[in-house]
Amino acid sequence: MTDQNFRPYRKKMMQMMRPYVPGEDMTGISVAITDTVEEGGMIAVNVNDPKDLWYVSKKFFAENYEPSRHGRPEL
Repeated sequence: MTDQNFRPYRKKMMQMMRPYVPGEDMTGISVAITDTVEEGGMIAVNVNDPKDLWYVSKKFFAENYEPSRHGRPEL
């Protein structure tokens, strides 16, 4: 896809996440239809709405995230 309107953007804030625990109840956690929930995936949380949780696949997490050296925001 080569659309001249696309530009690169970087998020301004950190994303709070925790590891997915194999077998955990995923009720209330959004999972993309294309994702396979597996060990190594992460559960992300919206710091402005702690009930807003979503699954981040192992592959996407590995390709796009790294631990932050900054302090932990409050939930």
